[in-house]
Amino acid sequence: MASTRKTRAAAAAPEALPPAVSSALPASTVPAAIAPPRVGEQIQRLRTERKMTLDDLSRAAGVSKSMLSEIERDKANPTIAVAWRLTNALGVKLDSLFAAPKAPEAIAVAGPHDIPTLLGHEAGYQLRVWGPIELAGHFEWYELTLKPGGALVSSPHEPGTREHLTVLQGSVEVEAAGATQRLKAADTARYIADQPHAIRNVGKGEARALMVVIHG
Repeated sequence: MASTRKTRAAAAAPEALPPAVSSALPASTVPAAIAPPRVGEQIQRLRTERKMTLDDLSRAAGVSKSMLSEIERDKANPTIAVAWRLTNALGVKLDSLFAAPKAPEAIAVAGPHDIPTLLGHEAGYQLRVWGPIELAGHFEWYELTLKPGGALVSSPHEPGTREHLTVLQGSVEVEAAGATQRLKAADTARYIADQPHAIRNVGKGEARALMVVIHG
């Protein structure tokens, strides 16, 4: 009786395929390793969609900025507790981290009201942010408008950062690294921006310029 049970059990259990047969199977029948979801990439996408900085999300979620940076670069995997705090701060469900990202549009159009505008009323400038938010901190471009006597005075950016300024209208003065240059319409200045720098309208009318910032 025991030998019968043993025979039936052996018949029911699947046998391992010999190496020759296994290697001959088509690739579609061999289970492939499933890549884990890029949780950090999803968190960064959700954060930038909400126009939150690393500092904003760090404070809202109670997660250190250094840890959040590691997570977003997929250098560290968050625990469930940390992931829950992050998604709670982002206002989404935890399972949204594992949802497949939507395919990007072939052509994405932003209207005039979709472009963020920074106003420096006292300094006499208007800065329209033409670059997409997901490139912020890497590559940015702006339309700068200065009233007569207006100025955009900036603190140092990250080491290696440079700015490229093309004057579209009027005349401006650029100050960087202790040097000063005056520009007229159609002139372009390229200068280091990891030191204090400034752009001033030195003309009698309004000045406009295209400013590109490439971070180091």
